[in-house]
Amino acid sequence: MDAQTFNARVATPTTRLIGALAIVSMAWVVIGGLIVTPKDVDQGDAVRIMYVHVPTAWVAYLAFIVTALASACWLLSRKHSMGFDRVAGASAEVGVIFMAMTLLSGSLWGRITWGSYWAWDPRLTTTSFLLVTYIGYLAVRGLGGSLEQRARRSAVIALLAVLEIPLVHFSVLMWRSLHQKASVLSGDGDIKMDGSMLTTLLVGVIGFTCTFAWLVMHRQRVLAMQDAMQMTQLDAALRERADESAGLK
Repeated sequence: MDAQTFNARVATPTTRLIGALAIVSMAWVVIGGLIVTPKDVDQGDAVRIMYVHVPTAWVAYLAFIVTALASACWLLSRKHSMGFDRVAGASAEVGVIFMAMTLLSGSLWGRITWGSYWAWDPRLTTTSFLLVTYIGYLAVRGLGGSLEQRARRSAVIALLAVLEIPLVHFSVLMWRSLHQKASVLSGDGDIKMDGSMLTTLLVGVIGFTCTFAWLVMHRQRVLAMQDAMQMTQLDAALRERADESAGLK
């Protein structure tokens, strides 16, 4: 049994389970976020954007950390399994999508609370820079060369790019910022949030995390098939060149 057949047989029940958890969680978030949870005293209905903004930011961080860990595993492993590289690439692709969703939802929230879609705020600026960095990472993955060359150069960039995450997260503490500080993961442990709002937010984090896992598992399979096609085409080209050389003799 080859790797792709094994992957398809083993992972399908897992992806179905994760997909089902994602659907149930997201349904809860939609109902809870729009109907069950109350308005905020200061922000009113605008606070409902939180149920998308916060989980997508969390998932983007998680995705880029997974990319770095998978890249480190590729560099440190003796066999340099391309599975690690494919997971790194798939996770980065999904992370870029979620980071873009974070900026989009944040700009909508900012328009309501700040009166502007964009401000050169430390959190917004560093988040945008993080997004551009990982778009660059994906561009580097698309450069020519062998699979090993792709994995090596991508791994180095991933391990450097992940260092930006602490800068983004703590930017509201390091500089004067319009962006509010953490409400749930605050240092004093005091969570000033209605119980239904907190529950919906946590379920949203679970739902978006399951969605991330589901997307990465499917995307890395697609990348595996693309790599297999590339290797097949390379083998065919080498055989053709060998036949040409033999004909010349």
